[in-house]
Amino acid sequence: MQLARIIGTATATVKHPSLGGTRLLVVQPLLADRTRPDGDPQLAIDTIAAGVGDVVVITSDGRLLRDVLGSDTTPARWSTIALVDR
Repeated sequence: MQLARIIGTATATVKHPSLGGTRLLVVQPLLADRTRPDGDPQLAIDTIAAGVGDVVVITSDGRLLRDVLGSDTTPARWSTIALVDR
């Protein structure tokens, strides 16, 4: 699990079939201080209706994402799992 700030959304005209109807977020992983970036921005599947500027917890747990999407062959890696209170 990793803290991240949502910095935008992504639009795809063609997606893997398992991603149909999903919302793609551009997230910037953060260090524990919530201010400094920890690596490059990533794409994450939105599962909690988060918005730009929100700090969230993201996970790369493949099993969770496969269950949420109902697909054993999804190429997605990151998903949001929690909003972080201030």
